[in-house]
Amino acid sequence: MKHAVHYSIQELRLTPANVAGQKIDKWKISTPIKASNSIDAFGNTYSVFVQESPYTSMMIEAEGEVQTEGASEFIDDAKAVSPFYLLQQTNLTEPSEAMLEYFAPHLPKTNSVDAVLKLAGAVQGAITYNPGQTNFATTAAQSFAMRSGVCQDHAHVMLSICRASNIPARYVSGYFFAEESPNLASHAWIDFCSDIAKGIWHSVDITHACLVDARHIRLAIGRDYYSAAPVKGVRSGGGGEELTANISIQKLD
Repeated sequence: MKHAVHYSIQELRLTPANVAGQKIDKWKISTPIKASNSIDAFGNTYSVFVQESPYTSMMIEAEGEVQTEGASEFIDDAKAVSPFYLLQQTNLTEPSEAMLEYFAPHLPKTNSVDAVLKLAGAVQGAITYNPGQTNFATTAAQSFAMRSGVCQDHAHVMLSICRASNIPARYVSGYFFAEESPNLASHAWIDFCSDIAKGIWHSVDITHACLVDARHIRLAIGRDYYSAAPVKGVRSGGGGEELTANISIQKLD
């Protein structure tokens, strides 16, 4: 027997932005209740809707067309969140002593792209990509202790070590297009700040140990997964909860 949810608030960050290397031709989000749209502190478009009538299931759909190019450098506008704020660790990124000791030989001496890419390679090598071992609440320290995780865990470990090296870094949620696996497209990576004064950031995909390219679509940025999560919310009532996500990307000629 399913127990109905009596009230819920959902917050969505499912709208990609027009940024360097990415142009949105069309985009639509369908929700059970009409959503209101706003811009958060990080410049993400977020949609909020409140459902006050009882329900046992909910469907949210996002679809559209995006043109991408191989851009990996992003320049903040004057109102952007300060890079200094993104030096602070969060509950999801706080490093353990074991992490700091392990990555000590790999810590970037500068915030150059090459130095950070080498660190990305070390993180990728330390955390074996293994779906099903972690979840959205798994911390960087827990993933490192298991030596196992997915792109989200790669990103959190990378954020942790960058910030420990005094390099501002932020979490990026998005999609990744791969010809061989079009239905495994949800992805996460990081931006790191190479020039604090000018607000210049570079995007690094830790799972693939490379700069982002035309295969990547940016959805949202934040301090960690929680502040950039595609979908999050609170509810009253209901029993257990199960989330099923189906993502598919097709290349248009």
